Amino acid sequence: MTGRNLPPLSLHVPEPAFRPGDAVDYSDFAMPVAGAVRRPAIDAMPADMRDMPYAMVRVLDDEGIAQGPWDPRLAPETLLKILRSMALTRAFDDRLFRAHRQGKTSFYMKCLGEEATSVAAAHALAHDDMCFPSYRQQGLLIARDWPIVKMINQIFSNSADHMKGRQLPIMYSVPEANFFSISGNLTTQYPQAVGWAMASAARGDTRIAATWCGEGSTAEGDFHSALTFAAVYRAPVVLNIINNQWAISSFSGFAGAEATTFAARAIGYGIAGLRVDGNDALAVYAATQWAADRARSNHGPTLIEHFTYRAEGHSTSDDPSKYRSADEGSKWPLGDPIARLKKHVIALGVWDEERHAAMDKELAEQVRGAQKEAEKNGILADGLKQSFDSMFEDVFEEMPWHLREQQQQMFQERKAAGI
Repeated sequence: MTGRNLPPLSLHVPEPAFRPGDAVDYSDFAMPVAGAVRRPAIDAMPADMRDMPYAMVRVLDDEGIAQGPWDPRLAPETLLKILRSMALTRAFDDRLFRAHRQGKTSFYMKCLGEEATSVAAAHALAHDDMCFPSYRQQGLLIARDWPIVKMINQIFSNSADHMKGRQLPIMYSVPEANFFSISGNLTTQYPQAVGWAMASAARGDTRIAATWCGEGSTAEGDFHSALTFAAVYRAPVVLNIINNQWAISSFSGFAGAEATTFAARAIGYGIAGLRVDGNDALAVYAATQWAADRARSNHGPTLIEHFTYRAEGHSTSDDPSKYRSADEGSKWPLGDPIARLKKHVIALGVWDEERHAAMDKELAEQVRGAQKEAEKNGILADGLKQSFDSMFEDVFEEMPWHLREQQQQMFQERKAAGI
């Protein structure tokens, strides 16, 4: 028998650095230098930028000063608008998380620590660009000034829920804000975004698509199918990966983070790839703007990995203390996106701690008022707010015979039950 003297094969099982109760030590984290990464031309060939997925685009240094070629040089009013949108997103999350604990809704997902990956990106995109989000991009709607009372109506599945209670709370669908329906199934939005972008190009339109998924979702087949089509047809799309280090309870190593970066997946498909500090709002803005300009100029898609951290549980159904150290979030070396942008605008002399505290108070009251307004339309604890009849509506333009038959059967059964 050949090979009988060889050592036995072994299987590598990824294991996170820190588990519950472990002391967290990020001293071995190689902090990328702000401003050190080159900025290619938007028409650069993917083969000429294969170093980019292994670097990390950072603009803000430790003192909150913008550095290097990726500095988008935004006007103070734009910086403050991004800061306000991120702070409003956080205030919204805090309020609705408490609403869940009070039994006013069945489910919620926070994006604490990840606000820049959606808010800054939204400000870099055109308002009519189509967004295909995952379930942690509420910042897109908030940055596009969609009324938060309407978002809360959907979360409460009340009588004013424009989705008529048919979607899980937080899975918004807002065509008016160019925000595609959120799906709970992982990465379904990727091929949808690529297909939409291809259709936009086929029509000779000027709008591009942008989509988001978590790093764990890159293991799904839909992710790879989407990248194949995007590469072959040079679809005008921005493909965002939110690498927040954790899926529901498994860390990023199970999706391949120990072997390479997630941005490096772009290299195998022959598309442009960038890796960005996801807690640096200016870096997120600059990378998104670069990718959007590239797509709009018919130079093809871009895959962006946003390196960030999920500071809260995966959802209200999750307890992160069961699988990771409680100190990870507070010791995350790339800091907090709101605190970093606040430090930047204070250093510019256009902001201060007093105004920031006043803004936080104002936004908390704004969300509180929106919740009170939404509660007038009902909450989960009040019971069903949608008519049973509506479950058969809005599926087909003309209801087919088998649905009419089922609807009639429902009427008869409810009548027999005295309902």
